[in-house]
Amino acid sequence: MKNVTTRAVTMAAMLALAGGALAACSSNDDNNSGDSGNTSSSDNGGSKSGKIALLLPESKTARYEAQDKPLFTAKVKELAPNATVLYSNADQDASKQQQQAEAALSQGADVLVLDPVDGKAAASIVNEAKQQNVPVVAYDRLIDGGQISYYVTFDNEQVGVEQGKALVAALQKSDPDKKGGIIMINGSPTDNNATLFKKGAHSVLDDSGYKILAEYDTPDWSPDKAQSWMESQVTKFSGQISGVYAANDGTAGGAIAAMKGANVSPWPPVTGQDAELAAVQRIVAGQQYMTIYKSYKQEAENAAQAAVDLLNDKTPTGQSDPTDGVPTTLLPVQAVTVDKIKDSIIKDGFYTVDQICTSDYASACAKAGLK
Repeated sequence: MKNVTTRAVTMAAMLALAGGALAACSSNDDNNSGDSGNTSSSDNGGSKSGKIALLLPESKTARYEAQDKPLFTAKVKELAPNATVLYSNADQDASKQQQQAEAALSQGADVLVLDPVDGKAAASIVNEAKQQNVPVVAYDRLIDGGQISYYVTFDNEQVGVEQGKALVAALQKSDPDKKGGIIMINGSPTDNNATLFKKGAHSVLDDSGYKILAEYDTPDWSPDKAQSWMESQVTKFSGQISGVYAANDGTAGGAIAAMKGANVSPWPPVTGQDAELAAVQRIVAGQQYMTIYKSYKQEAENAAQAAVDLLNDKTPTGQSDPTDGVPTTLLPVQAVTVDKIKDSIIKDGFYTVDQICTSDYASACAKAGLK
């Protein structure tokens, strides 16, 4: 399935916002609900009982365990009380994810909701599921190959655009004469979303007049690897780093740790993504400039609705890709700097003020108007 055009992105986002979101997560032991039969009808509007497998890629990024899994599970329980969610996390191991998918199929999964570790390798999972007449929902990341039944994600290229725009805006204030340059820490080379983030960022940064000093694709989205690489760049480009493009909050944290260790001054603006709690606190403290806030609730609930629809032999609705007709929903994203935390992350209940403003951040929170 090819990438969706910008026009489709906009239309899909509007559709998603108008139509509402749906989904949730669960584990094999603690969060399964209802009967495990595959054909009997439940009392919830004729919804079948059955098994829906949720296969997430890794746990280093906080969102998957803290947001996607519980949100997806809760929505499935709401929509289909007699359905069971089979949950697995691949810990950034494509082979492990293959085994988890095979295990779910052997347990009688009726639908797979798959967020792939490796978009290309995951095509084999889709093909194996197809042989057993099990539909697959591509969740958050694109699966490159195979016949999927639905795809829900965010406008990933726009994520990079928003990160790039925010970074350039910050640099125009801190380095208006463009004396320094930018370090780029991208995401995992096996993640199609990372490719789109990078593409969007380059579309802004390449025309900004600021030099790209060095660029790195971070294996496995590992903060430790991002930190190690950044340490070498701080030494190599001492006094020349005006800004840091980090594709997500984990890699941003690694870059920030490296710069702290080297006592970098003046401090450069650093981008991020995912609105992780630690990142929001770093933004309040002035260590990280911005993050990208995405409604994981909307994405997870959307996927759960699609999975339940497929369980009930219904076709999920979405903006169809003009090439192969896969129903697709792309959700909007929002850039958040310190002045926007209150009206986005806190307003939506993503985090509370108390969660953000612990004792270590009380003074900075007061200065930022977070009470």
